Amino acid sequence: MQDRLDAIARRFEELEAQLADPQIATDPDAYRQLAQERSDLVPIADGYRQLVEIENALAGAEEMLRDDDPEMRALASAEVDELTATRDALGHRLQVMLLPPDPLDKTDVIIEVRAGTGGDEAALFAAELARMYMRYAESKGWSSEVVSANEIGIGGYKEIVFTIRGKGVYSRLRYESGVHRVQRVPKTESSGRIHTSTATVAVLPELEDVEIEIDPNDVELEVYRSSGPGGQHMQKNSTAVRLTYKPTGMVVESQNERSQLQNRVRAMSVLRARLYALELEKRASALSDERRSQVGTAERSEKIRTYNFPQNRITDHRLGLTSHRLVLVLEGDLDEFIDALVSWQEEKRLQEIAAGA
Repeated sequence: MQDRLDAIARRFEELEAQLADPQIATDPDAYRQLAQERSDLVPIADGYRQLVEIENALAGAEEMLRDDDPEMRALASAEVDELTATRDALGHRLQVMLLPPDPLDKTDVIIEVRAGTGGDEAALFAAELARMYMRYAESKGWSSEVVSANEIGIGGYKEIVFTIRGKGVYSRLRYESGVHRVQRVPKTESSGRIHTSTATVAVLPELEDVEIEIDPNDVELEVYRSSGPGGQHMQKNSTAVRLTYKPTGMVVESQNERSQLQNRVRAMSVLRARLYALELEKRASALSDERRSQVGTAERSEKIRTYNFPQNRITDHRLGLTSHRLVLVLEGDLDEFIDALVSWQEEKRLQEIAAGA
């Protein structure tokens, strides 16, 4: 780690010198590229600078442990303990920063939420999950847009597909994939009996055209009148699009754009993301099918998170983390769980690196 930190510190100094060069300022593209690289290195460079300062202070405190005055030694001992704890925590944080970034972390996402077991109650829960992610996106300054939705008529969805776009979206939402379970008394339940239902969530990276190729001859296009929002324009014209990928039989729909062309572009984006997920299966058998491993079969035993309404409790079963802020979480206050999931994955990666060293 020390060698990498030294190299980053040297590169950071080089970038600052280059950005101060008047000749660089005359080249907007070069300046922008260097400024972005510097911005990416700021957290590590600042952390390393702090680490050096702490280690220097720690060396001074350890020297004071040899003082003849007992009171000075006691003060020095307390300072050594405090500085050691701070150094170790900062060192760990720098280790995490030095983990190789996943190139997909900066991509936007396509989220697919489907009702699982539980009938209408599952469809209502699917709608609540979709709303939760859209509210979370709003709180982060991201944008969300519905691609297609299969409503059941009472405010629920058999399936809803939507995009979320913004900085670092995939890095934050990628761990939401899986089976979500809800326990509550449905409004239609007269006996007050608690029902258990599920919905599945798949979070897929939205890819650019160059990242996966699709032969146009393999895609069958159908157009039809949209039943979604948009008023008379969408009702009178065949703007909705259904794509069938013939090699696999995969079907993708988009109906919420105002033109057939826009819906076709959006449907192709979803198709590309799904095909990428299938490609992961071919490349890494250990990962199995990326998309199916995310959503499983919607059986309750495969749950990653439980939302228990009677106890106002939400539990993430991967982390063993429980919060009694269910209502706030469903309103989009997800950071407690997402922060913990990101940290959990970072620790796993550090352990894997240490085991392979």
